[in-house]
Amino acid sequence: MSFLQALLLALCGWMGSIYSPVLIGGLAGWYTIGRPLVSGMIIGIILGDVQTGIIMGAAIQMLYIGLVTPGGTMPADVNFAAWIGIPLAMVAGAGKEYALALAVPLSSLGVLAVYGLCAINLYFVHKQDADVEAGRLDAAARIPIVGQITNFVLRFFPILLINFFGQDLITALVNALPVQVTDILQIFANMLPLVGFMLLMRMICKRDVDLILFCVGFALMSVLQLGMVTIVIFALGIAYLDYRGTNAAAAPERSE
Repeated sequence: MSFLQALLLALCGWMGSIYSPVLIGGLAGWYTIGRPLVSGMIIGIILGDVQTGIIMGAAIQMLYIGLVTPGGTMPADVNFAAWIGIPLAMVAGAGKEYALALAVPLSSLGVLAVYGLCAINLYFVHKQDADVEAGRLDAAARIPIVGQITNFVLRFFPILLINFFGQDLITALVNALPVQVTDILQIFANMLPLVGFMLLMRMICKRDVDLILFCVGFALMSVLQLGMVTIVIFALGIAYLDYRGTNAAAAPERSE
């Protein structure tokens, strides 16, 4: 990986981090290029292998498909997992199992970066409050820009340095691993996406019947080999009937 490639990865990684407002206030950042599937495509473009980037990005996306950040809570950070894990696995010539293996510890490192950012930027919040109380409105308006420096330092430089200097280490580790360890990594890599799907299912399935309907949809696709459009049409019909039934059951209670 060249220094220019590492630089581009670090720049995109910073723009796709959770508190970076530079891309439509985060809409095109954290919520777009911050998603591993999209990140993998961009990483593939930068490193010259789009297909591998998308495959690795999809694997990490499945792992964190149920990730939500309510109230600023950050249970896992997909930024470091994608913008460091995918490039290192690609330059090492490894498969998606290595990207997933790297994603978990890198995600924890990213969480530390997020909470470190919040802790440091508390100073700027109090500084802005003091400027407003003192009538220094121009200085107060500049505080969010100054506070973004912290996010840049905690995102840009780790991605740049680890990608540029860590590639030789990862390549050496991949080459040194015996076949048995590689097979074990492959097994766990195939299991990890189940964690993401189970987290997603816990949020989606509020009733027992929701899980049954999910299994019906899975059977329609895997057993009957129906297309996604056909399944969506069936799902819309079932959702409409469920909606009508729920409203009909609630009508007598409202009238009472």
